[in-house]
Amino acid sequence: MGSERRELMKALGAHLRRLRAEAGLTGAVLAERAGVGQPTVSKVENGRMVPSADVLDRLSNALGLDESTAREVRDLLAAVMAAPETAKTSGEVPAGTTLDGAVRSARLVRSFQCVVLPAMLQSAEYARHVFGSAPYATPEAVGRAVAARVERQSLLYEPGRESVFVLTEGVLRTWPGSPALMLAQFDRLLAVESLSTVRLGVIPWRRPVPVMPRHGFTLCDSHAVVVETFRGERVVDDSAEVTAYEETFRRFEGAAIFGREVRELLLGGMKDFRDLETSTTH
Repeated sequence: MGSERRELMKALGAHLRRLRAEAGLTGAVLAERAGVGQPTVSKVENGRMVPSADVLDRLSNALGLDESTAREVRDLLAAVMAAPETAKTSGEVPAGTTLDGAVRSARLVRSFQCVVLPAMLQSAEYARHVFGSAPYATPEAVGRAVAARVERQSLLYEPGRESVFVLTEGVLRTWPGSPALMLAQFDRLLAVESLSTVRLGVIPWRRPVPVMPRHGFTLCDSHAVVVETFRGERVVDDSAEVTAYEETFRRFEGAAIFGREVRELLLGGMKDFRDLETSTTH
């Protein structure tokens, strides 16, 4: 079996295991509710078995997943099925690999974004649009990249890690797909904002920015910064340049709102997208 397929199976299993834990269910209870054997649940969660679409739907229903989360796990299964069963000797590296790998190795992640949402906060559908806009993107590569990004997001829940995200309000108003996609995305932002390991800040449009932003960037500890562009990613590890990015991030962070204020802003944004969804369906 190819290493890529193996990693995606593990990603799917880890995601389902986390969802089960969040639902407060044991493997035995989940198996009983889904009408499958407990060994099946164990093998899937440990990345040793690829579930059929029917089994995955049963597990999703037993977990009580909402449509957005259920779609994420279906996307992960689709990526597993699309991955080659034998290892490649060469081939393309999916967009986002550098950023996601750098984030995995860091204990402190600080991300400023002025165009798109930070990678660690993107829903599967939002990430699909991000990866799909890359030059020469193929459905298979996009599926694998989305699955890998969703799996990396489990790092947000790990004790001992700290993530600080600062974005301009314009990011929340720059949207792909549909209003429904953004409503699901706002739900995710509200859920992540409540985590003790995460600080989410927004610079409201009514407040001037301390520095005119040229692009978004992600600091991984104090060792490197990753800059995403339309054509790829650039990693900067020069200490003087990293220090300059750290100072710039502190200035953006100082201009942002957090906590209750940011939750109110997000709820207001959801209302706007809900109104927009209603107006486009009538």
